[in-house]
Amino acid sequence: MTLDAGAQQVIDLIVENERPRFETLSVAEARDVYRASREALQPDPRAIAEVRDLAAPGPAGPIPLRLYRDQPVAGAGQPAVVFYHGGGWVIGDLESHDGVCREIAHRAGVTVIAVDYRLAPEHAFPAAVDDAFAATKWVVDNADELGVDAARVSVAGDSAGGNLAAVVALMAKEAGAPRLQSQVLIYPVADLSMRHGSHARLVEQLPIPRTTLSWFYELYVPNRAQYEDWRASPALATAAQFKNLPPTLLITAGYDPLGDEGLELGEKIAAGGAEVEGARFDGQIHGFLTMARLIDEANDAFDRIAAFLKRHNG
Repeated sequence: MTLDAGAQQVIDLIVENERPRFETLSVAEARDVYRASREALQPDPRAIAEVRDLAAPGPAGPIPLRLYRDQPVAGAGQPAVVFYHGGGWVIGDLESHDGVCREIAHRAGVTVIAVDYRLAPEHAFPAAVDDAFAATKWVVDNADELGVDAARVSVAGDSAGGNLAAVVALMAKEAGAPRLQSQVLIYPVADLSMRHGSHARLVEQLPIPRTTLSWFYELYVPNRAQYEDWRASPALATAAQFKNLPPTLLITAGYDPLGDEGLELGEKIAAGGAEVEGARFDGQIHGFLTMARLIDEANDAFDRIAAFLKRHNG
């Protein structure tokens, strides 16, 4: 494999600017650094028809949401995607992934509803899971008011958000509701053990070397025994749990320490009977979808997401 030129440019910028590793910072500083990097790496946000803030009731109070729509609502309502942002469950927010949500809403012709779930370490595992599931259920239960078709709701997320999307899909299937149309897992965290080969091959790979991942995981799941809880490591769910999940788009990257665990998760979903469409970007690094200012292949990934959602939710 050869590292993509745009991805190399991102890494060069990190090195040249001497951006500190997140684990060397306070949580507040890490959030500020992440926010600044997103502004540098993402293109100017696309103008779309409607963006508005909402809130869903959650287990610890209101969960902030943001709705994105670029086409008028017709008939029974639009297909919808509930989106969970990445950031290791510690950093990131509605603003950090605003551009991503706008692109998906525009390209796929869906309503995107982003979830601002509670972050660690202030709110450790399973707070993010509880918020993600509660918000998704609220979207389906309030579909009419939101202009959404309750029968065409999917989940999506990147990195830690991809982890939450996979977990919500498993929880929804076990509970029998809400019924999800599909799931989009973008370089998801699938197994906190870091036992897969890609972790060994890519120990120092920017932007998420092993020490950074460990920092995120320890803040999110302080009790290491819970690393084996499938709500933290969805690849560890049982074979029975993987049966009859919705169609899945799995995006992975060749220079991502999380790559192999993502592939294992996809294999287990497929073994349970679901359609799994794999989109492997061999030359890419973790997080490349949020780096479209420098990485052209981010646009190819957005196109794959849009085509998948149109096929399964249209």
